[in-house]
Amino acid sequence: MAEERTAVVELRRDVTVWGSYMWGFADVGADTFVALGLVFAFSEGAAPLAFLLAGTVYILVGLAYTELASAYPVAGGGQYFALRGLGDFWSLVAGSALVLDYTLCTALFAYFAVTYFSHFVPALAEATLAIGPFEHVRVGLALATLLLIAFLTWLNVRGMRQASLLNELIGVLIILMESLIISMGLIFAWKPELLMAQWTETFANFHPRQFLYGASLAIISFVGLESISQAAQETRRPATIVPRTSIVLVFTVFLFAVSLSVLTLGTVRWEVFLDERNIGRSVAIVAGHLPWIGRVAEDVTAALAVLVLMLSSNSGVMSVSRVAFSMSRYDSISSWFEHVHPRYRTPARTIVIFSAIAALQVVLASLTESAIDTLANMYAFGATLGYTLVMVSLIRLRFTDPYTPRPYRVPFNIPIRREGTIIHVPILGIIGLAGITAVLVIVLFTHEIAAVAGPAWVLLSSLYYAWYRWRRGLPIFRSVPRHWEKEQMEVLEAAEEYDLLEQYRIALAERDRWRRRLNHEAGTIVE
Repeated sequence: MAEERTAVVELRRDVTVWGSYMWGFADVGADTFVALGLVFAFSEGAAPLAFLLAGTVYILVGLAYTELASAYPVAGGGQYFALRGLGDFWSLVAGSALVLDYTLCTALFAYFAVTYFSHFVPALAEATLAIGPFEHVRVGLALATLLLIAFLTWLNVRGMRQASLLNELIGVLIILMESLIISMGLIFAWKPELLMAQWTETFANFHPRQFLYGASLAIISFVGLESISQAAQETRRPATIVPRTSIVLVFTVFLFAVSLSVLTLGTVRWEVFLDERNIGRSVAIVAGHLPWIGRVAEDVTAALAVLVLMLSSNSGVMSVSRVAFSMSRYDSISSWFEHVHPRYRTPARTIVIFSAIAALQVVLASLTESAIDTLANMYAFGATLGYTLVMVSLIRLRFTDPYTPRPYRVPFNIPIRREGTIIHVPILGIIGLAGITAVLVIVLFTHEIAAVAGPAWVLLSSLYYAWYRWRRGLPIFRSVPRHWEKEQMEVLEAAEEYDLLEQYRIALAERDRWRRRLNHEAGTIVE
């Protein structure tokens, strides 16, 4: 039996409906600012198709997250879902992938925020230095990124209220600006003949490997769904709020990403994004083509991009601390990470430690030829691995835990009767699993850095996990027995979801009656 832990200070339920949506939008909504130029640089005129394919997979993954986050509203997200569905070891694998992804999220988006800021201060991007064998190290961008990460670390240690308010204020401005760019662009600047010309040119000389590379990068346009589930333990009435905010978020971001890519293909030549400096301000370049207000729109877009990318980086700091908090609580890593600050009630230690790792990633990436490409490479690996395990968990939990109430259920299911209850086999979940697994395979075959560094990170995490569990006398590949039913009741009660709590108790009581009747019938047959 899992060792009873001493009482710990719980995370504060402080996130509202709007705050929950904005936590997700801050993370996912900013992804387009990062991915747009990258995807065009590799998928060329087929970039909208790459966004469409990646977005379709993202929608299926998003529906799975919506179901799981509303059914299990605790910190941890994919790591916790894997724990419940697949056990301790696979939970560690999922958790390590997500930790990698969130630290990269912090690093990558902070780096992009600074890159957009260099639109106003070009000296930042132009400041380079030769350090030993490393030539043209962009020290200006690197140092500014490190300062930004330090600021966000301080903000998150102070607590959710401050960070959530920041998300909500800036998120509104971003939604308005993106809507303005897309609507004005499609009406006044979009040229169908330019879109068709670039589309035809690309497929006349099609490079499948480059397209697949771009498509796998397009998946980073949709990374961040975890944020809503990470904040679920700090969300008021999560079973009610999470499904609403999550589904709206999924389709909002999908429409923004696909629309913006279509607008771009009909507005500018894709070759513009072969220059890395333009990748770092791709949306601002598109805004600059708007008639009448192009110059102003370009500056405003760059300014807002700085803010939304800061929000996304901030979400990375928030989310990685919650994943580590959950991993610590369930014996995957040391309980030292479980500590909650007595004054601010935030996991301050994990915030500081993993923000430091993000800062280290910035330093190492800055030594490579392209810091943006290096960070994006790794980001795609962590996201697809984590999402794959979440999809597997969704399917398995339908069989192993059919009694937990699901305020939202992924549609299109085949009902089957098993052990006295109805199991809903998720058809879309199976399709989504096939889709995200395909993307993971593409990432491993096309991303040279991620194919080596990603598995190496998971291996190192597994070695630490084995050492830590061995020291504590816990099984390494088996799971520690836990009172999941008791914990689920405590979670629902803490979340004030009393209707769901009652449904859960009734479902368990019916299951127990079925088992007693089955045992009685078996005993009668033996006699």
